Amino acid sequence: MPARDLYLIAYDICDPKRLARVIRHMKGWKAAGQKSFCECWLTPAECERVLGELDTLIDPGSDRVHCLQLDPRMKPRLFGVAYSSPAPVFGIY
Repeated sequence: MPARDLYLIAYDICDPKRLARVIRHMKGWKAAGQKSFCECWLTPAECERVLGELDTLIDPGSDRVHCLQLDPRMKPRLFGVAYSSPAPVFGIY
């Protein structure tokens, strides 16, 4: 099984209907997130799939999507009431 990496996918969608479609789409992929930022554990193939599907949901002239692969060597910096997951591995059933 290919290794999964942590990605941060951020989006700025101008139209409320497109935004609702993007939010609904990302619910199936995100492990965590707030508003228009999603943390996703993805294989390279899954990342390509997510970005390809998002490309069909947005208007490239007015919307933005950014995908950043996070470095696993970096320690998380938490502020406010944030907390880090105690387990490095997770499962979705």
